[in-house]
Amino acid sequence: MSRQVLGLLGWLLVCFAAAAVGGLASVNAGDSYGKLIRPDWAPPGWLFGPVWSVLYVLMGIAAWQVWRVRGFAGARRELMLFLLQLVANALWTWLFFAWNRGGWAFAEILLLWALILGTTLLFRPISRVAAALLLPYLAWVSFASALTWATWRLNPGVLG
Repeated sequence: MSRQVLGLLGWLLVCFAAAAVGGLASVNAGDSYGKLIRPDWAPPGWLFGPVWSVLYVLMGIAAWQVWRVRGFAGARRELMLFLLQLVANALWTWLFFAWNRGGWAFAEILLLWALILGTTLLFRPISRVAAALLLPYLAWVSFASALTWATWRLNPGVLG
C-alpha cells in the first residue's frame, strides 16, 4: 500500500476511534433519547448513527488532505487542533448520555463548535477541500447545539 493510502486509513482510524470512545457512552442512548422530552423539530434517534458515520469519514478525509499537503510536522498546529476537537467531540456523549449533565453538555458543545470553526479556518489556507469537508460537520454541530439546549431545558429533572 502506498504511503497516501496508509495515511488516509490512519486518519479515518483516528476519527472512528474518537467515535468509539463516544460510542461507549451511548450504548443506551437510543433508549435514553427516546424517553426524553424533545422539541418537535428533533430528528428520530435512528438518524444520528448514519449522519455521524458520514461526518467521521469527511473529518478523516479532511485531516488526511492537510497531512498529505504538509505532513504532520508542517501542519502540527492545525492537526493538533483537529485532534483536540475530536476529544471534545467524544466528551459530549459522555456528558449528555452517560453522566446526564445537560448544562455541561451544552457548554461543551459550544466549545466543540468553536474548535471545529478554528480547525476549518486553519485548514483553509492549506487545503480548501479539507476546509469544505468540515462544513457539514460544523452545520450538524450547530444544529446539535440547539437540540442540546432545547432538550436540556425540556428535561431538567433528567439532565440536571
